Amino acid sequence: MSVIAPDEKADFVAILHRQQLAETDFILQETETTDVVDEVYPLRGSVTIIRKSTLREREYQTGHGTAWTVEFEKDLMQGAFG
Repeated sequence: MSVIAPDEKADFVAILHRQQLAETDFILQETETTDVVDEVYPLRGSVTIIRKSTLREREYQTGHGTAWTVEFEKDLMQGAFG
């Protein structure tokens, strides 16, 4: 199961387009850390974003109640990915 919701993926791609960056220059590596206790549980995990051209990477928490795309955009604007 993916820890990245389709709308979050769309937000990620939109951020790249606004910054005129190629989606192919970035890799998303997902890790699911959800502990299934019953049939109603929040999805949790992390995503590591790697920029291929600079080899810089950052890890963000994903799942219900997180805003990793906002954090990614802030880091991107501050030059964290080169």
